[in-house]
Amino acid sequence: MAGNLSSWLARPRRWRRSRRRVSAAVAVAVFAALAMFAAAPARADEFYAGKTIELLIGFSSGGGYDLYGRTLARYLGRHIPGNPQVLPQNMPGAGSLKLVNYLYNVAPKDGTAIGIFAPGIVAEPLLGHGEGAQFDATKLGWLGSVSQEVSVCAFMASTGIATLQDMQTKPSVIGASGGGAESDVFATVLRNMFKMPIRIVTGYPGGTEITLAMQRHEVDGRCGWSWTSLLSRNKAMLTGNEINVALQIALNKDDDPYLLRVPLIMDLTTDPAQRAALKLIVSRQSIARPFAAPPGVPAERLAALRSAFDATMKDADFLAEARTANLDVRPVTGAAVEALIREIYASPPEAIKMATEAMQAKP
Repeated sequence: MAGNLSSWLARPRRWRRSRRRVSAAVAVAVFAALAMFAAAPARADEFYAGKTIELLIGFSSGGGYDLYGRTLARYLGRHIPGNPQVLPQNMPGAGSLKLVNYLYNVAPKDGTAIGIFAPGIVAEPLLGHGEGAQFDATKLGWLGSVSQEVSVCAFMASTGIATLQDMQTKPSVIGASGGGAESDVFATVLRNMFKMPIRIVTGYPGGTEITLAMQRHEVDGRCGWSWTSLLSRNKAMLTGNEINVALQIALNKDDDPYLLRVPLIMDLTTDPAQRAALKLIVSRQSIARPFAAPPGVPAERLAALRSAFDATMKDADFLAEARTANLDVRPVTGAAVEALIREIYASPPEAIKMATEAMQAKP
């Protein structure tokens, strides 16, 4: 032992200092690696095991978004690593703006909260119709959309409004949710861009309440009424001739035999500028039932949620229930939704200006 000590002491002091520096550097590297390992998020299966995911629905119960949200909730968990429970909960308000603000600013960003909301909400800040919007749509964690939608304008038969010409010439009262929901936006565009004699009454929590208002003759009709929602929830009104469908709102006509005879909003004008603005407004129909997570969800968990969403869209039990409920399932992936949102926010200034003016609420 004494020999070893003598040998150590006999070595140059500079060599001993060098050894101490190397040892200290190794220790620092080891501690840094341990710290990084401790701070790394748990694997998705470890994290989600025994957890509950809250699936927030931006409208009241009984409507189309509620039906899509609750149906997805019954099957999504089986495809997420760890098989968490998925619990649906309604959060209506301002055409689902309340939900999007909550999802972006308040909801936990660990992958235990997701939401479904009106697709038009995400473009409202861009189009100058986003009063109260507190989010950046390009930063949300998009999981995908269950369907690509066609919406319609429909009126109670008792109003005498049955055709596009009737819409253009006869005054009508349209019920809407407000806050940038389709029920509000499309009616506003028809009034502003095409001078239709429409008065809009907002404030209804969701589609169920608007339909009841129609049946109580508080309002004459709805615009931005999801065709699949109409068929799944209110088909008796159509087959019983209680309502007339006067216009369909989409980029392209639907192949449903009933809608083939109904005019398309894109055919109302041949003006290139108007068509560009309309495309910007109507493109939201391509992501008709979008689901998203808050920003900042760890990448592995967001990837797990996206994969689970895609797998649910192919789940035989989910598809069987969707068919029974007349739910349209034409899915769009989370990556495709994210790309569309970025494309919308990169639209030409002139199209944005015209679309903004067309969507501006007026007395």
